[in-house]
Amino acid sequence: MAAQPRIVLLHATPVAMEPVQTAFKERWPEARLVNLLDDALSPDRAAESTLTDKMVDRFVSFGRYAYSIGADGILVTCSAFGPAIDQMAAELPVPVLKPNEAMFHAAVAQGSRIGMIATFGPAVGTMTDEFEEYVAQKKSRATLKTVLVEEAMTALRKGDAVETVTLQRAVELLAERRAAGPAKPRRRAASAARAGTGRSAGTRRTGGGARRTGTSSPSRP
Repeated sequence: MAAQPRIVLLHATPVAMEPVQTAFKERWPEARLVNLLDDALSPDRAAESTLTDKMVDRFVSFGRYAYSIGADGILVTCSAFGPAIDQMAAELPVPVLKPNEAMFHAAVAQGSRIGMIATFGPAVGTMTDEFEEYVAQKKSRATLKTVLVEEAMTALRKGDAVETVTLQRAVELLAERRAAGPAKPRRRAASAARAGTGRSAGTRRTGGGARRTGTSSPSRP
């Protein structure tokens, strides 16, 4: 790779751009960054219950364009497109990295009980799959507990970043949260609970099913 490689960053939301650029300036300032943003990707993905073939093709085409403008490497900054990133990596002759890889590697190296805070619901499933695949490869017993904070993305889009929020704005946010009251139970969790009460005494959930429900109930591009 060149001494000053061209690294293309693929963004699905504007709020991902500044933190990634800051990290590169601190850790790899020699890299020449190119930012490609399709800010319709996140809302379009949120509107679908699954990652469709059409969305995968669209995302891979995004990567092809990045390669066509001279990328020496591609970093995707949104976590909700795991299978599409895998397909992109298989097709393109340059390194293509997911945003979670280094995070999971570092976390598992620190311990076996991993907590993850997510801000975008559709990303939770793909990140969980990536984590489980990684720990299986490492033969690790590490487990992942995910908490989804959906309102955090809305706050970021309003400019309420931790680094810049004022004391007055922080007080306003706390007041808004108190006024909203406790979070309502998720419909999916309630449905699962009703299904559980309807089971016969001789029936129990499988370990895999319980894990999936546990991951989805509490539950960022």
